[in-house]
Amino acid sequence: MAINPERIAAARRKLAEEPYDVDSWFLLLKHAQQRNITEARDVYEEIIATFPTNGKFWKAYIEHEMKMGNHERVEKLFQRSLIKVLSLDLWKTYLQYVKETKQNLATFREKMAQAYDFALDKMGLDIASNTLWADYITFLKGVEAVGGYAENQKIMAIRKVYQRAVVKPMLNIENMWKEYSTFEQSVNPIIAERLTAEKSRDYLNARRVAKEYEAMTRTLNKQLPSIPPTGSNEETKQIEAWNNYISWEKSNPLKVEDPGLVGKRVMFAYEQCLLCLGHHPDIWLEAALYLQDTAKILQEKADVNTADSFLEQTSQLYERAISGVLSYCMLLYFSYADFEEQNMKFDKVHKIYQRCLDVKDVDPTLCYIQYLKFTRRAEGIKSARGVFKKAREDTRSNFHVYVAAALMEYYCSKDKSVAFKIFELGLKRFNNSPEYILAYLDYLANLNEDNNTRVLFERILSSGMIPAKDTVEIWNKFLEFESNIGDLASVMKVEKRRAQALQEAGILGDNSEHKYTSNIIDRYRFMSLLPLSNSQLKSIGYVDTFTKDTKQLLASLAKFRSKARAGYSGASGMNGLYDPDNLARPDFSQMVPFKPKVNYRPGDFMVPGGVFPIPPTAAELNQKLPPPYCFKGPFVKIDKLCEMFDRIRLPNLPISTGTEPNSINLFDLAKSVQWIGGDDKKRKSHSKFDDSDDESNVSAPTNDIYRMRQQKKIK
Repeated sequence: MAINPERIAAARRKLAEEPYDVDSWFLLLKHAQQRNITEARDVYEEIIATFPTNGKFWKAYIEHEMKMGNHERVEKLFQRSLIKVLSLDLWKTYLQYVKETKQNLATFREKMAQAYDFALDKMGLDIASNTLWADYITFLKGVEAVGGYAENQKIMAIRKVYQRAVVKPMLNIENMWKEYSTFEQSVNPIIAERLTAEKSRDYLNARRVAKEYEAMTRTLNKQLPSIPPTGSNEETKQIEAWNNYISWEKSNPLKVEDPGLVGKRVMFAYEQCLLCLGHHPDIWLEAALYLQDTAKILQEKADVNTADSFLEQTSQLYERAISGVLSYCMLLYFSYADFEEQNMKFDKVHKIYQRCLDVKDVDPTLCYIQYLKFTRRAEGIKSARGVFKKAREDTRSNFHVYVAAALMEYYCSKDKSVAFKIFELGLKRFNNSPEYILAYLDYLANLNEDNNTRVLFERILSSGMIPAKDTVEIWNKFLEFESNIGDLASVMKVEKRRAQALQEAGILGDNSEHKYTSNIIDRYRFMSLLPLSNSQLKSIGYVDTFTKDTKQLLASLAKFRSKARAGYSGASGMNGLYDPDNLARPDFSQMVPFKPKVNYRPGDFMVPGGVFPIPPTAAELNQKLPPPYCFKGPFVKIDKLCEMFDRIRLPNLPISTGTEPNSINLFDLAKSVQWIGGDDKKRKSHSKFDDSDDESNVSAPTNDIYRMRQQKKIK
């Protein structure tokens, strides 16, 4: 059925706003499958460019090309996707393609066997790979063998695949073992028992782990397209499930002694995880670090070849990371560069940093700084100066490069003059940046350059290049500087100028009666020590400009002043100001979430418009109990039961201490129970049968020997 063009247009508009809207992409995929491949090919390319690790999208694209007989394009698509996308469905499509297109070749059997070996090498560790193993064995059994030698080769090939399969934790491993035992019995009953006994222990171990494997992967959604982190509950659950699965593989559930095999299984888990969470850089980093740690363990055990293989895998993993959807992530570039630097491959490190600098729409400042540090470590200060020169010429770089280069010169080459020149050079370009000026001031303060520091303060604060609201931190540092070094007259002078600047910035109100007191407090403070208590500071409306961000402070002050003008009592005070972080607020962590609800269930705590959830203990009990539909009866009528309990009246008799279970005291006690309101009903019910059953009214005999004996026993 054709899709309405309006829906396609709406999906395109949605993708223009949200490029990773999965529903819109699935709609476009469905529309592409209904069109001619020449028209749909661009759409397929868009989809796999957005979701390069999703096997479902690759499979749909390849199957469409296969349907049209474009075998050359199909093989190119397999080359682009198979190694990177370890999706079981995609690999099954590959095997089906080989079977359909190579069956007329003379070497079909060899090519098909190679394809199965290739697929099982990549996907043989999957929990659902039992179908691949079974198909491979079925294919081998169907091969015609002419002659005794060929028959023996066929048997050995089948036995080899069986023995590889029965030690792999996977679904239906019991059936695989039964088939293997039957196969050996059919070949040679004499040696069958010995061959199966050799693999029995490994099979039992794999069967045990298969149950845990299935439980660990049951909650994983392997078909989920990889999108940037959203923080949704579903995403959080999937991340937790993947982490649990990977941690389980790291714990070596098979209890094997080969670190290489454990590393292979763990990396398969990471590869499966990256298909769904490829936009999460932490998973890429954890996988790379695990490969490096495994390589170190193998090197300690003198397994150099396997260790080199793991190191090569690490390099390939980093290449895939910075070439895919995270090509903008600097963290991956820096970690990759450090890895290659450890291996003494400095030429490759230069190429990595250059690739990072070539990324568009990304601030390269941090990359230049890390590049500076690398060249200084590996090649010396002269090479680092060349990188700094390149950073100065790049218009995208920020002032941080100048600070890093100046401090590098000061600490590494011990040359104050070069560092001073770099700071002055940066000041010409970033004279309106308070953060850069503060870094320059800190450098001068560390040098104990009193005159130069004071001159810099005056140059910046009197130039008018920086807005008043951005000079607060500079004025604070100026006051602190004069308090530590200058005399009282200079301190009071700076204090007065600072108060005027704070008033212009809007931090001190125009009608501030306690402005002078606030200035005195700032004069006498030291770090976090203040000359007044918190309650006294609140009473005068003191505003702490030293420990709070200026922008947040101004926003908070504007908010509270507006409330004060509106008559809000919480904002009343000497200045109309209070510290917003110290206002009394309810403890939100103790509040119960309210859920609007129309239909109530038994047990809900109903309130107008919704319900409150049941207590955590009761909720945990409800989760452990089976669902209501599992109980088929009998059902107790609670009203009737409560009515019966209400009518009963127990006699006030002493409880017998006898231990005899058939004591007559219990019988007499039960007889003495009185039922309120029940005698009339009994009489009415018996009156119906008075005419038909006269024996029911016959009195007991006068000489009842049984009753006499019972009475004697009681006495």
